[in-house]
This record gives sequence, C-alpha cells and structure tokens, in this order.
Amino acid sequence: MRQCKGWSVVVLLVLLGLGSVAQKLPTRDEGLFQMQIRDKSLFHDSSVIPDGAEISGYLFRDTPKRYYFVVEEDNTPLSVTVTPCDAPLEWKLTLQELPEEASGGGSGEPEPLDQQKQQVTVDEGTELFTYKGNDVESYVATSTPSGLYQLELLSTEKDSNFKVYATTTPESDQPYPELPYDPRVDVTALGRTTVTLAWKPTPTGLLMGQPVQYCVVINKEHNFKSMCAAEAKISTDDAFMLAPKPGRDFSPFDFVHFGFVPSDNGFGKDRGLTSNKISRAYAAKPRVSDIQKVCIGNKNIFTVSDLKPDTQYYFDVFAVNAATNTSTAYVGTFARTKEEARQKTVELKDGKVSEVFIKRKGSKFLRFAPVSSHQRVTLFVHTCLDAVQVQVRRDGKLLLSQNVEGIRQFQLRGKPKAKYLIRFRGSRKGASTLKVLASTRPSSKQPFPSLPEDTRIKAFDKLRTCSSVTVAWLGTQDRNKYCIYRKEVADNYGEEQRRREQNQCAGPETRRKSEKVLCKYFHSPNLQKAVTTETITGLEPGKTYLLDVYVVGHSGHSVKYQNKLVKTRKYC
Repeated sequence: MRQCKGWSVVVLLVLLGLGSVAQKLPTRDEGLFQMQIRDKSLFHDSSVIPDGAEISGYLFRDTPKRYYFVVEEDNTPLSVTVTPCDAPLEWKLTLQELPEEASGGGSGEPEPLDQQKQQVTVDEGTELFTYKGNDVESYVATSTPSGLYQLELLSTEKDSNFKVYATTTPESDQPYPELPYDPRVDVTALGRTTVTLAWKPTPTGLLMGQPVQYCVVINKEHNFKSMCAAEAKISTDDAFMLAPKPGRDFSPFDFVHFGFVPSDNGFGKDRGLTSNKISRAYAAKPRVSDIQKVCIGNKNIFTVSDLKPDTQYYFDVFAVNAATNTSTAYVGTFARTKEEARQKTVELKDGKVSEVFIKRKGSKFLRFAPVSSHQRVTLFVHTCLDAVQVQVRRDGKLLLSQNVEGIRQFQLRGKPKAKYLIRFRGSRKGASTLKVLASTRPSSKQPFPSLPEDTRIKAFDKLRTCSSVTVAWLGTQDRNKYCIYRKEVADNYGEEQRRREQNQCAGPETRRKSEKVLCKYFHSPNLQKAVTTETITGLEPGKTYLLDVYVVGHSGHSVKYQNKLVKTRKYC
C-alpha cells in the first residue's frame, strides 16, 4: 500500500512536469492554469483537484479513491469541501511535504523518473481532517504549509457519486451561494392538497449580483442535505448516476466556467460525465409521484399543489448558482396536508329509497344501522348517469368495492347490531345522481324494474315514412309497464345534449303530457322472444325526434332506456 502511494505521487509529478516548462504545479497562476487545462494529456487520467473548480467523482463500494491538491507557498489559505450524493462517505485529508526540487520554480528539463522516485517521500503524511457521514462537510484553514495534499474517499454502503471543491482563495471564490442569517424553510399556508413555502433570499444574488435560482424538492421520505443527493434519488439514469469509463478517475469539471467552449471529446454534458450506463445494482427507481424537483427562478415563495390529503411531505430548497451550477441547501422542513373535509353522512332507512347527488370526482357517505337483528342485507344501487364506485364496510371491515353502472343488487352477510358505512365516489366526467335502497327484509322485492342487458332502442330505417317511425326494444321475463315518449328537437341536436337527457332516474312524471305516445305491459317467458315493436305516428315530414322508453316497476320506480334520435322522411 505504501509503495502504491509513492508511485501515485511519482506519476502525479511526472504528469504535471509535462504540462509546464518550469515544472510548476496547477495553482491560481491563471495563464499557466489555462494552458494546463487545454492539454488533454495532462488531465485525462489524473487525480488532480484543480484550484477553484468543483469536480464530480464516482466511488465503487469498499474501493478507496485518492485525489491530490498542491499548495506551493507557505501560509496559504485552503478550503476543501466534499459533498456526498447518494451514500455516506468516509474521507480523510493528509499533508505530504514535497521535495525541495519539486516545490519551487525549478528550471530546466524534468528529472528522470528514477531520480524523482527517490525524492518523493513515502510516509503516511500528516492527518489534517477526517469525516464520516452524509453531510456536506468542509476543511477550512486560514494558513497552511506548502506541500502535496491527499484526499482519500471511501463508500462502504454502495457505489456512490460525490463532489469535491478545493481552493486556495476561499475569501474571493465563494463558489456556493451563501445562506441568509435564517436559513430555514417556513410553511406559510397549509391545505388539503397544497402547501405554501417561503424562505429568505440568499445574499449571493442580492449583494454580489451573481445569477441565482431556487429549486424545490418534494418527497415523502426525508429531507436531503444536498442537491446531488436529491437528483440521485430522482432517477438512476440522471447524469449524477453514471459511472466514469474505466481508467478515468478524474471527472472533467465545468470548462465553461473558465471561458472554454466544450469540445466533442467524448465527455457528456453537465459535469462532463460519460453516457455509458452504470452496471452495478441500485435501489429501485422511485415513482414520479414520490419525489419531484421544480426550479422556480429567483422567487422565494412557492406553492406546491396536487398533493394528497392527510399525507406527510418533506420540502427542501436549494440556492443554485446558474453560472457554475453549484448549490447550497437551506434547512428543509416537513408538513402534513390537511384531512379531507368530513362530509355529512346520510342515514338510510330500512326498505326506503334515497336519492343521492355526488359532485364531479366527489364522494358521499351513507350509514345504515338496522334496528333489529338480521342475517342478510340487500343493497340496491341505481346509477342515473355515469358509473360510480361503491364501497361497503361493516363495522370497519371492507365487504364490497367495485364500480356500478345501471341497476345492481348486492347481498351482504349480516351481523347482530352491525352498522354499515357505504361510500360512493363520483365520476371524473361530471356530477352523478343515484338511487339507493338497503333492506333487511328477506321477502323484499326488487324496488326497481328488471332490465335486459341491452337497453338500446332500435329504429327500422326501411319502415320510416314522412309521418311515422317504427322502433323496437328488448324486455324481460317480468311483466312490466313500458311508456314511450317523443320530443321534436333541432337537426343539430348533439351528443352533449343527449347526455343531459339521459338521466335514467328521471321518470315519466317529468315529461309533458303532449310528449306521451302510449304505455303498455309486456313480458315473455322466453328471453329469446322478449322483444316488442311500436309504430309512432302523427309525425311531421323531415323532422328529428328524440324517443324515450320508460319501464315502470311494481313499486312505481322507473328506469329509462337509452334514448334514440330518429328522423322522418322529407319526401314520400
């Protein structure tokens, strides 16, 4: 291990010697530094941390990685910041003194490799700082000796990404947006599906004139301590979750920050990471709804919407330097959205029909508490418009959950002194109306008339005349009363108007007497022959009519078939 360490330093010195005639190391000498970063051979497989630029790196589990940083002169300030992205890290900063031949402004050609190997010290160096955890942590010193600084990082939990920033001019650099004196994120308003957040603006944008925007991260698990930790969680295919190609220990940093135009050299965008997919296993990709990231510009008030009621969410705000893409995390917060408003529960009476109205996407609760002991409960549901979802619980236990359209009958097993809670959820299309009846009487008859599976009205085109149309509809084995009504409508009568007319719960009592054609009783023991026809006369030529058929049960409740548009012939 000690021998490998010595070789790393030797290789470092050789590579740096190739980039400068005077054998200088990469410091804040801007002319020299710009020349060095143009030289692809210098940085291609090196582990050098450039002065004043944030780099991204990748660690395989239980495989340490070392980076190096050079301070040329004594009494130089030094700041090193490590940002774990998706796993806790262990990192250590040590100092190794450089040989005199390599620390000053040497002249002439680089020495042979064998002579440099003898000059480089191979001891462990002086340990300056150690840290273990997932916080963004920094080592800051106002005065440091010259020498070679080694940063060693290790991830013991899983393969992980990280960021490193080092500088010898921390006072003037300030790469990360500064937090205000109160860095907390406050919840200023709380609703069932919305949460409003507010925070104090960063001084970086106000005082220093740097372009700063804010990004908000919302999730249900925990707060994040850095932007890259949140982005790593959002997607395993994100740029932060891509492994460098084998042999490329140093991830190229943002060259645009130094005035260079990115070149097509195989480096990816945003941190210059490669586009090859990672091969090691990661946690399953969270659902889109579980974690969201929204960047909102320079506003410091934001309302998060489309949340679920009675659910706890965690909120993080990050100030992002738009020029360097570096970020600083505010102190995150969490909040639980309010519960859904408790609706008034409708009491059902045994054997009585109740009409229920439900708003679009709304809910309605009904309670049935039989007075006497019972063995069975019969529940009748008649939806008038669109399908609804029905749930039935007996003393808190779920007995039934399904969608209902038309007329349905359910048999529920009873229990002494049991109470039933029935919940109806409306359609997304529009408001819903339905009729409900619950009964414990074993001999209770169906309050609604029986219907065939097909409730359409068929018109015979060949039998159309200028004054009449002939229609047919299916019946059942039960003897029921059928009433047919007609109404003249405009030629441009559309589907939306037909839908409004399709309320199955609106009975013949809502129609005008002049619209009534006739009523008759009909049934057939043989379902194959349970069909009836009717010719409607007295119509005008070339006119459009809306036809309705109502079937009336023994208890007086009626159900309407699907209406039908017909048109008489204009010329006969």
